Amino acid sequence: MDENDINIEAPSPVGVGAQLRAAREARGLSLEQVAAETRIPQRHLVAIEVGDLAKLPGRTYAVGFTRTYAKMLGLDQDEAAAKVRAELDAHNEEGYRPASFEPGDPARVPSRALGWFAAFAVLVLLAGVFFFFRTMFAPAGELPSLLDQQKKASAPAMRKGAPVAAPAANPAGPVVFTAAAPGIWVKFYDAQGKTLLEKQMALGESYTVPADAHGPLLWTGRPDALAISIGGRPVAKLAQQEQVMKGVPVSAQALLARGRQGAAPAGENPKPAAT
Repeated sequence: MDENDINIEAPSPVGVGAQLRAAREARGLSLEQVAAETRIPQRHLVAIEVGDLAKLPGRTYAVGFTRTYAKMLGLDQDEAAAKVRAELDAHNEEGYRPASFEPGDPARVPSRALGWFAAFAVLVLLAGVFFFFRTMFAPAGELPSLLDQQKKASAPAMRKGAPVAAPAANPAGPVVFTAAAPGIWVKFYDAQGKTLLEKQMALGESYTVPADAHGPLLWTGRPDALAISIGGRPVAKLAQQEQVMKGVPVSAQALLARGRQGAAPAGENPKPAAT
């Protein structure tokens, strides 16, 4: 069946959750893969699929998670959101659970990062006002010391000897990935598509890429939470922020070459290898 033929309007006696599950299974995706791509906890995805909306934190999350899930599957997210609202209203009429306030979908609610940025901006503004009035009423206290400038001018430009460079990682050493956060979903596989490891790694758990793996690749949604070492020496992470990365070569040679060339910009994944 062509995946374009799958849509959320397919008849289903148990609601929008069953339709999302059917679309996911038709695309050959696991719940772990969907959770990694959408960043929705797996237990919430299960609750949506079985129609147990009472297990979600509230109406806002039920609507927002359903919308995100439908969008990831290429379905009509507005129609999915409307259907889950209708199911919630029906449950409320039956005394299933009280309706909760719905200010908007989580994607439209200001993020925690935006709140921290606003607080930081206020602090910067207050600090600027403080230093402005301080220099206005005590300008002499802000003048630089001429003695300090003379000492800096007479100091040698640089000391003798060059800093010793850190030893480079051994390209023949084992490649080890260590989870720096709990519940990190990873999939290691080779160039022929054979799965080497697929699981959610616990905090501090490590995995050594087999030395005989042919063209090992990685798929994960948290490259920023994976520490990497080659031959016991740490190398740069694949990314500094959360993003879905698929088909990333993880052999020692590929990782060292990546470090010399610089990591790909955020949001850009390397071209996946053929499977």
